Amino acid sequence: MSKLEILYVFLSLSFIPLLCTSFSSDTPSERRVLVLLDDFALKSSHSLFFNSLHSRGFDLDFKLADDPKIAIQRYGQYLYDALILICPTVERFGGSIDAAAILDFVDSGHDLIVAADSNASDLIRTIATESGVDFDEDPEALVVDHSGYAVSGTEGDHTLIASDDFVKSDAILGNKRIEAPVLFQGIGHSLNPSNSLVLKVLSASPSAYSANPKSKLTSPPSLTGSTISLVSVIQARNNARILISGSVSLFSNRFFRSSVQKAGNPTKHDKSGNEQFLTELSKWVFHERGHLKAVNVQHHKIGEADEPAMYRINDDLEYSVEIYEWSGITWEPYVADDVQVQFYMMSPYVLKTLSTDGKGRYFTSFKVPDVYGVFQFKIEYQKLGHTTLSLSKQIPVRPFRHNEYERFIPAAYPYYGAAFSMMAGFFIFTAVHLYNK
Repeated sequence: MSKLEILYVFLSLSFIPLLCTSFSSDTPSERRVLVLLDDFALKSSHSLFFNSLHSRGFDLDFKLADDPKIAIQRYGQYLYDALILICPTVERFGGSIDAAAILDFVDSGHDLIVAADSNASDLIRTIATESGVDFDEDPEALVVDHSGYAVSGTEGDHTLIASDDFVKSDAILGNKRIEAPVLFQGIGHSLNPSNSLVLKVLSASPSAYSANPKSKLTSPPSLTGSTISLVSVIQARNNARILISGSVSLFSNRFFRSSVQKAGNPTKHDKSGNEQFLTELSKWVFHERGHLKAVNVQHHKIGEADEPAMYRINDDLEYSVEIYEWSGITWEPYVADDVQVQFYMMSPYVLKTLSTDGKGRYFTSFKVPDVYGVFQFKIEYQKLGHTTLSLSKQIPVRPFRHNEYERFIPAAYPYYGAAFSMMAGFFIFTAVHLYNK
């Protein structure tokens, strides 16, 4: 190998840590995003969405989905921390990327946004299916709603839907109410009932159905009513987040800027809710909201400050932990009243709800159960829209030593009485038997 080749390899390895801004619990939203497109024209027609990401500090790298030079990892290290797929028609990704590589990317804790439409390829449908979402199998089907459509100058086929059936979660969509309906035109999907991690964030109305709008219905549609999901999210067990939409136009400048009026509603909004909806939703997907971390887990006997190597049964102890939420800029104290700790050995012997001081510190105190063995302090915190906190700390519990018991145990008084009464009875019986003729 020449000196020039050695220098190239050395520089490549040196710059990998700089290119791979891997997921960090300290700054979870300072990340690099790969955007794969069907056509570079989408970069300008969907620029408002991309600009909102760029303004929040994301480094977007745009490439064609079939570019033979694209790669998401090098030398075993991922070059990107999030992936946006707005390439519904791609039959095969370029480079070394395939459906398995995309799923491995998510399994490694990275985030994913998938936008599909009626032209969705088998590749995109496979990724969605593996994520817990099933698009309508009819390639000509669109979501049709004759009651909840968006009023326009032309009557149309009622495939342009104005939906305002949002998920009820401030963590996912923010605490500011979305006033205007969201414009949607595309394909619907259903959630895999065996996947408890997938969640509808934008649903169709009860009057909607999925079918080919250009042909008459000859059989009942496979997807109907509120079971149709327009936009869904998944938070994996490793806290990676996925957004799946059945509409590419949902992200477009045209829908962002368009006025909207829902059929049957006299109110006309000057601007649709698409921009606010996708901005808030993308904050959640990219961990700018709803991302928790726990630090400074402490436990000790009441009245002491140091953490012991073990506890004794019936000791009084105090447990505390600090929990913070990422705001997109800094870590702020997380305030909730439903954080619980378990003192666990095979099953929870103690279950306590933690009190909080409003500054991120959670604490409680309890008595060690009268059972010895190897216990764990466990927190399994799962709340809609928030990353899962799973904390575990092992601690042994010993019984009393022989010289630590009370001299006389009140519970044993009946046994004391029985022993002394037996001795007294034996003495009296002996005296009577020996000295009585």
